[in-house]
Amino acid sequence: VQLVESGGGLVQTGGSLRLSCVSSGRTSNTARMGWFRRAPGKEREFVAALTWSSGITSYADSVKGRFTISRDSAKNTMYLQMNSLKPEDTAVYFCAARAYGTTIYDSWGQGTQVTVSS
Repeated sequence: VQLVESGGGLVQTGGSLRLSCVSSGRTSNTARMGWFRRAPGKEREFVAALTWSSGITSYADSVKGRFTISRDSAKNTMYLQMNSLKPEDTAVYFCAARAYGTTIYDSWGQGTQVTVSS
């Protein structure tokens, strides 16, 4: 599976952005997709994920109530709507996919930069 993110940019505190992740290739084998981020000088961390078939979602506590993950199966696209952005949300955001029968995310996009100014 190939993944391409878009939608990052520079926004002020309290603003919103919507990230997109388009998948191609063997997408029928995708069980779960997620968003991760890596802030400068920090380890990569989980942001949100969803089960592709059911749409069931999960979120990191730090983004609950502010971020919404969703998908459009017909377009093989996953989204991350980010509202009430804070400077600490500044990071490179990656989308990832996990195939059926596996426990790790083994397909990753190239990342998109999100910068929140104070």
